[in-house]
Amino acid sequence: MLRLGPIAAAARRLPAGPRLGPLCLAGSRGSFARSWPPAGDRGPLSRQVRAAAGGERVRVLKTPKGTRDHPPAQTALRERLLSAVVSCFKRHGAAAIDTPALELRETLMGKYGEDTKLIYELQDQGGELLALRYDLTVPFARYLAMNKVTNMKRYHVAKVYRRDNPATTRGRYREFYQCDFDIAGQFDPMIPDAECLKIVHEILSDLQLGDFIIKVNDRRILNGVFAVCGVPETKFISACSTVDKLDKVPWEEVRSEMVGEKGLSPEAADRIGEYVQLHGGLDLIERLLQEPKLSQNKLAKEGLRDMKLLFEYLTLFGITEKISFDLSLARGLDYYTGVIFEAVLLHQENEHVEEAVSVGSVAGGGRYDGLVGMFDPKGRKVPCVGVSIGIERIFSILEQRLEASGEKLRTTETQVLVATPQKHLLPARLKLISELWDAGIKAEMLYKKDPKLLKQLQYCEDTGIPLAAIVGEQELADGVVKLRDVATREQVDIPREKLIDEIRRRLEP
Repeated sequence: MLRLGPIAAAARRLPAGPRLGPLCLAGSRGSFARSWPPAGDRGPLSRQVRAAAGGERVRVLKTPKGTRDHPPAQTALRERLLSAVVSCFKRHGAAAIDTPALELRETLMGKYGEDTKLIYELQDQGGELLALRYDLTVPFARYLAMNKVTNMKRYHVAKVYRRDNPATTRGRYREFYQCDFDIAGQFDPMIPDAECLKIVHEILSDLQLGDFIIKVNDRRILNGVFAVCGVPETKFISACSTVDKLDKVPWEEVRSEMVGEKGLSPEAADRIGEYVQLHGGLDLIERLLQEPKLSQNKLAKEGLRDMKLLFEYLTLFGITEKISFDLSLARGLDYYTGVIFEAVLLHQENEHVEEAVSVGSVAGGGRYDGLVGMFDPKGRKVPCVGVSIGIERIFSILEQRLEASGEKLRTTETQVLVATPQKHLLPARLKLISELWDAGIKAEMLYKKDPKLLKQLQYCEDTGIPLAAIVGEQELADGVVKLRDVATREQVDIPREKLIDEIRRRLEP
């Protein structure tokens, strides 16, 4: 005999009701549909019972595909990471701005090349065609043009949205944070660009993610390569998008796409392949400046001269050992006009992780001198260069490392727990904790009238609170507070009027 589970069994015991006609089963709004199930019978168990009885699908609570919740431990780790990145941005003199998560659809369209299809478009709800922002760069350019700003160094940390196929193990989501640093304004060549690369080097070095390399190239050099290889100018952007896949697929597949989908001749594709598989440093730049065909192309020559100047500045910054001039780097976004760069991790230096975490690039950016002019009514350009830190991918690495190490991360910043050892001392706790709060000290207490002292001290150990301020009957009589070091379990009586100063002294770094 088939045994019924509790839900199915409950369904079998439901009172018989009138037979449902096809219209009711299809969602009729007749009187029966309004009155069944009875009011008050709408809890989770009731819904499961009705589902078992009528074949109704049970709703599963989940976040949308490509998104996730962040519990306290993950949020604390993310805040530490964001703090490290933002402190670097501030060290370089950037001011923060914010822009709406929504933009006019026309603001975003036509700026991202083949990735335009990943923009989240919204239904027209009030006379405007809208979309969720795809990145922070285009909204920044719109902000500059709209407010007639011609000189600015800014950073922006906010969520962006992409209708992508998420790969959560590689830190790819549909909703994720971007951390951008940009310099807008007319300046001497390559000085702001070099600072952006220095910022990437500082952040990746400070986070100790492992060995990394920052690839650099220039869109003008790439376009020059396409020109000398016989690619029509109308196909430069589509060819660039194909070259951009070289870090993910072998050259044979890229060549096949160029010829089969982009309509390039096999000869042109082969000539492009000779260039885009080159990488090196100043020596390669010098060699290409002497190369007969490429050196005769105006765009390529400009790009190579600026690249040489960039490497001179990076040498002064002392970071060229982490920089690679890589002609395969293309970055598929349409708005780049000059130097482009991308940072990738080479391997993971972590004894706790057996295999390297495959997360792709962890930072990228470049120069986009024409983007602001696309929004200005008179087409006035504001040269810009910037970098975006791949915060989600870096977070994925740190999260896996934390799990592998077994280290427990504090999720609060509480410095003192106010505790009492006897009953009927809630007023004493409330008065003392109020004094601590008023003095700017981060303090907690348990929400019970008469908690046991052992339970209060255990809470300190579980949550990492370093100090406990214990006030009992004897302490009240003597005008002192017993201050306990939770880690060492040493405790000493402190006069009430000196407690604040003693806590601050002990909490000094």
